[in-house]
Amino acid sequence: MNTILAFLLFCVTVIHLLSCSGGGERAVLPKSTCLDVEKVNLSIKIAQGEFEYGDDRFYPDERPVSREVVATFEIDTTEVTNQQFRRFVEATGYVTDAEKGLSEQEFPELPPELRAPGSVVFVPPTNIDATTDGDWWRFVAGANWRYPQGPNSSIEGMDNFPVVQVTYSDAVAYADWVGRRLPTEIEWEYAARGGLDGAKFTWGNQPPDEAIARANTWQGQFPFNNDGSDGYAGISPVGCYEPNGYGLYDTAGNLWELTESAYHFDRQMPYRETGYDPRQPGVSLKTIKGGSFLCADNYCRRYRPSARQGQDITLATSHIGFRTAADVPQ
Repeated sequence: MNTILAFLLFCVTVIHLLSCSGGGERAVLPKSTCLDVEKVNLSIKIAQGEFEYGDDRFYPDERPVSREVVATFEIDTTEVTNQQFRRFVEATGYVTDAEKGLSEQEFPELPPELRAPGSVVFVPPTNIDATTDGDWWRFVAGANWRYPQGPNSSIEGMDNFPVVQVTYSDAVAYADWVGRRLPTEIEWEYAARGGLDGAKFTWGNQPPDEAIARANTWQGQFPFNNDGSDGYAGISPVGCYEPNGYGLYDTAGNLWELTESAYHFDRQMPYRETGYDPRQPGVSLKTIKGGSFLCADNYCRRYRPSARQGQDITLATSHIGFRTAADVPQ
């Protein structure tokens, strides 16, 4: 069953949020600690090299480890921001998938309210027995990149926050407009490691330290309380944490990032253009990387360069964004 259909049929009601509640209130860091606006729209060249792709110490879909050679390429130093995406929309008139809604012909089983324009938003549950994704994800009518938590939310004053509520097609459209593309999974992981081949994290092998905020992840007991002790209890602006060894920001946490690569749960299976996950048969999947502000030690330790998940190419959410890449002529 299509992931959108399965998820929406699970939703009993459509939630209309009254404020930007996805992820909680932001504990704002001093402005001086985040990247200057002039330094956001930058790309760096990653020289050709080889590295250990994957990790056999964590989740099954990160295995086996293989030695991969990567050609020289360029990649953005930050995730694409609201300001950058707005310029694209204003120049082209582009309408995102979340703004279009679903057709009755394609999804006849759904009631009209669940075919309405909207997208999926993280909502902290009030039920103390919450244990599954459906307990904290809600379809929100009117949620899109302009209103990421719903109609009464806004991105006003958030130019340097990464854009969310975009699908794979939306990300590709933006990349095409700037004359670039999405990175492959292997390119992304190579760049995210920052030269630390085989390390568990983008900063090395040391586990996260509460005294040093290295990435924007969930602090507290997921999914109930994010205390924001790392500086933010939701999405942060780009570049608020130290870059990796190559100068890339937020390759751990903040947002999952879309890649060009199809997702296969078993990386040794024959390649399929649409990807394959036995838990979501029949769904076209792309690989997302890096983890997000929702990753927590008690639920999802995926704020690591080798971590990966499959994402339905038609589904926009409040915790996925992207950055672009480009070939470098040899």
